[in-house]
Amino acid sequence: MAWGGTTPAGGPSIRALTKPMRWLLYVAASLVFLAGVQLFILTEQTAAYFAWTIAPPFTAAFLGAGYWAAVPVEFIAARQDSWARARAAIPGIWLFTALTLVATVLHFDRFHFGSADPIPRAAAWLWLGIYTFVPVAILLVGFLQLRSPGGDSPRVRALPAWLRIALVAIGGGMMAVGVALFAVPAAIGPVWPWALTPLTARAIGAWFLGIGFAAFVAIRENDFARIRPVGGGYTLFAILELVALARYAGDIAWNNPAAWVYLAFLIALLPIGLYVWFAYRGKPELAQTSTTVT
Repeated sequence: MAWGGTTPAGGPSIRALTKPMRWLLYVAASLVFLAGVQLFILTEQTAAYFAWTIAPPFTAAFLGAGYWAAVPVEFIAARQDSWARARAAIPGIWLFTALTLVATVLHFDRFHFGSADPIPRAAAWLWLGIYTFVPVAILLVGFLQLRSPGGDSPRVRALPAWLRIALVAIGGGMMAVGVALFAVPAAIGPVWPWALTPLTARAIGAWFLGIGFAAFVAIRENDFARIRPVGGGYTLFAILELVALARYAGDIAWNNPAAWVYLAFLIALLPIGLYVWFAYRGKPELAQTSTTVT
């Protein structure tokens, strides 16, 4: 099944975002918001309220920032009328959730499944349920979405060359780091600017891979109207990670050059995210059609 066809300007049918995909995105946005509360607000209480105990606190704050950054990605995508303007959110979400399930299975013993406290025990089982369900649900709902009628409207504003180059650099860098963290966490730990365990290294690696892959999806879409969800996610990710750095600066080994590379990466990511998010604020395609897909 093709990723998306093309409908000529003024054509009769634009592929709408289906109701199952829309509601899956809304549910996912709600879940990542709650995870962000647990990790970005209750940062130092993961032993009591989260699926596994996370230390140092900056790691929990990093992960919480990632979850909250996913909220605009999924919420903006869910509000689109057409599939073309929502789909940039989907591949990165699926990749992150699938890798997080793999990390959970690999480090099953680190989770609070056997805790005597019912709150962290329930959090652990809920975590497993979510990360078992969501990757499969995305594939099934995505298959139904691709079978819905219609095609894509023409691109309305292509990305400039400098932005495509920047996205290649950002996406490639994040994916390279993500692969290293996920595949060989023990080798990366000694050079990382804050303390990691194999589980937290893989959890962070899953985020970098998902976020980095979104950059390449954005390049493929090559249309500001189609990649606003990615811009929203990048913007909030950079802001929240900078806040986390300020909160837990003591957890960072600032004598490690990697710490300054990470800070520079966040500072560079913020204006790019803002530009992608707000460069196009046009009307949705389906405002000019009567196509409705349920």
